[in-house]
Amino acid sequence: MRLLIRWLVLAIGVTLATKLVPGIKCADGTTLFAVVVLLSLFNVILKPLLLLFTLPFIILTMGLGVVLINALLIYWVGKLVDGFQVASFWAAVWGAIIVSITSLIANALIRSPAKTTATPPRKKADRDVIDI
Repeated sequence: MRLLIRWLVLAIGVTLATKLVPGIKCADGTTLFAVVVLLSLFNVILKPLLLLFTLPFIILTMGLGVVLINALLIYWVGKLVDGFQVASFWAAVWGAIIVSITSLIANALIRSPAKTTATPPRKKADRDVIDI
């Protein structure tokens, strides 16, 4: 269920990017589905590797490198999927920013409240024990 929600959020983000960024175009719904599936695969397989190899750059740019990695993934998907066009790398950067903001807002709205774990009351004999 969580995977479907993540795909839906990603689809909304990509759709918003196609509407707001002049250099990104998506032909139809099946193309959008292919983009979401391929982008999800890239996020699972390639993104951790890219983050690992570019960690010094990400630290140096105070996190801006992550946006560039997301843009690179969107740009690659634009090259691989027919019907999904990304005109330039800068269009991919703006698209990555829009997808990230959409994901951030959706996750804040969907997130379930934190579970509180109540600690059971301690017995009088437990007070003398030092937990390490």
